[in-house]
Amino acid sequence: MFHIVSSRRIAPWFLAVVALALAGCATRPIKAPLQQVDRKAGYRYETRADRSENDPSTVVVLAFSGGGMRAAAFSYGVLEELRRTEVSIRGKRTRLIDEVDLITGVSGGSFTALAFGLHGERLFDDYEQRFLKRDVQGELLARLLSPGNWPALSSDGWGRSELAAGLWDEILFHGKTYADLMAAPGPMVRTTATDLSTGSRLTFSQNEFDLICSDLASFPISRAAAASSAVPLVTSPVTINNYGGTCGYEMPYWARQFEDPQNRLRPAGRAVQRIKEMKAFQDGGNRPYLHLVDGGLADNLGVRGILESLEELEASRVLRQSVRVSRIERIIVIVVNSLSVPKSDWDRSAKPPNDLQILLKATGMPIDRYSYEGVELLRDIVARWSAMRALNEAGGFANANNPALARAVDVPDIELYAIDASFDAHPSAVERDFLNEMPTSWVLSDEQIDRLRAAAAEILRTSGEYRRMLQDIAAKPAARGWMPR
Repeated sequence: MFHIVSSRRIAPWFLAVVALALAGCATRPIKAPLQQVDRKAGYRYETRADRSENDPSTVVVLAFSGGGMRAAAFSYGVLEELRRTEVSIRGKRTRLIDEVDLITGVSGGSFTALAFGLHGERLFDDYEQRFLKRDVQGELLARLLSPGNWPALSSDGWGRSELAAGLWDEILFHGKTYADLMAAPGPMVRTTATDLSTGSRLTFSQNEFDLICSDLASFPISRAAAASSAVPLVTSPVTINNYGGTCGYEMPYWARQFEDPQNRLRPAGRAVQRIKEMKAFQDGGNRPYLHLVDGGLADNLGVRGILESLEELEASRVLRQSVRVSRIERIIVIVVNSLSVPKSDWDRSAKPPNDLQILLKATGMPIDRYSYEGVELLRDIVARWSAMRALNEAGGFANANNPALARAVDVPDIELYAIDASFDAHPSAVERDFLNEMPTSWVLSDEQIDRLRAAAAEILRTSGEYRRMLQDIAAKPAARGWMPR
């Protein structure tokens, strides 16, 4: 039986409930500041528990690029292939996926990276149906158009990315935080967002959250994924508080050594720029808030941090003499590049593209070029290390009296592999065209998802550098880990 309640009786408590509900919806999560930096605590490589199945002499790094669901599926296909690939290291049979030490993830690639880091082997049970073959784009749009979310979306403290984070929590991360990721036994996962004000990278690791005096442990994984994939104009920035300058942070040794006037070695330009960015993050007094957007704007491949770490390793003999680094024989970097370049017929017409087409091309072109440069810089380091190691082994400069020449060959005695897993590396022209026509969206057909996964496996299997790495491991089992910061 239904009772009709007068508006006079219902109004007071009804309005109070609505007010409380709207106030709650409109409040973004605010983290407490970190009181004191403790480099032995928090989500960082140095605090990761040893894994019995992982050999410290072989370091495997995966870089998952951006590209929406296309990137999530392609990077998942790489994990599937590594899971199928068995190698023998020091006489022990193991799967290559068990040797993965670090995964960097940007935008769409960050979802696969974080989900694997959190769930491990369980990822392969239901990731395909739970996420890859799900119309998450339609679900996001439905939530955006729901009148119940409009008051919160119109507030200053909550936005479309917080709405997205709620969906990511429901289908992938289940309320887990970086404390849960820290407790997971898998590889270190570092996803990246871009500081909207400066264009600097901010990586979700405690080493970088020390810069802003914030404890990453209680940060929701879903918000990190939302920040890394917050495409400007499509979704809103993820705003976090910056407490930089309040927790006694000191720059790491690799940065301090270059500020020493007695040190005449010039660091790489990227290292100099990164030092400036790190100092800018520490200015919490003048920059109390950071607005984070898609990590692809600063580094769409997720390789910048890897490049800087390799260059720091090259420049710092002290770093190379540490116990962890001195045991390494090989570093394997697999760049999983989901960049697609659809064909156009613009050059066949005297009529130029329309304004929207120009805008999309203008915003994507720098990212595409930046991605290409990242792979080439990585190959340059591989070539430099290989050439210098060959000279040293041949005694080319062994007795050189020139100190400059002696320093020129002072590179890490580590075999470095750079494996480019990109659409253009697929051996089939038909499949390359199919992959390059895929859109950057959050929904793809089942066929597209399956062909992306199959393409990832085929690209790795036919890669000359990948095959060389497997042959070297088989021919020369490792006998003696460094990790990018």
